[in-house]
Amino acid sequence: MQDLSSGSMEPAAPALRTRVLVVEDDAELAGMLAELLTSEQYDVDLARDGQRGLHLVLSRPYDVVVLDRGLPAVDGLDLLARFRRAGRTVPVLVLSALGLPRHRVEGLDAGAEDYLGKPFDVDELLARLRALLRRHSDFAQSLPIPGGSLATDTRLVRLDDDRSVSLSERESQVLEMLARHPRQVVSRATLLDEIFTDAEDPGVVDTYVHYVRRKLGSGVIRTVRGLGYQLGQL
Repeated sequence: MQDLSSGSMEPAAPALRTRVLVVEDDAELAGMLAELLTSEQYDVDLARDGQRGLHLVLSRPYDVVVLDRGLPAVDGLDLLARFRRAGRTVPVLVLSALGLPRHRVEGLDAGAEDYLGKPFDVDELLARLRALLRRHSDFAQSLPIPGGSLATDTRLVRLDDDRSVSLSERESQVLEMLARHPRQVVSRATLLDEIFTDAEDPGVVDTYVHYVRRKLGSGVIRTVRGLGYQLGQL
């Protein structure tokens, strides 16, 4: 194999923190969950209703969603179905006061990866989230990209023509974020907030997209004018 790695030097990129969306209409419980997950080093967004939850899932990349079933106006399982119809594969843990076996079956059949009844044990919730993230991470260590795949542990792209290309840490993080959400447009602001936290110039996002394209071809990342970037067509 031919190694097309670059010898350029760059500052170390910050580690990407696990991003969690909590969709819960009970203000006290939502606050408790946000405080708990933040103390466990998660980045947490809160949505108090289904419409806000849907907007956030469609506009931002998340690693896991904690979803209340008994939401006002939009049932949690209906919201989950909308996630899936929109192509969002983010793992979902449903929280619900409806804890009978048939309710759990309904949740899992609707597309949830896990289902936990209320009231719940905090340690069990955290353990279930860790297990969900572990399974999702193991499944997605090799991510398909146009013309090949990205090995997230080594930052090595293996191309279909049997070449290999080594990416820098930040190049890999940009491509990984897009590859983990292949149908989603990721805004420049999100890439800046998640990867380039120490950057003074927001144009650094466009610079690193250019670097990735220079190594892998222009079709690997698609520009969606006025919105951001999206993985190219697989």
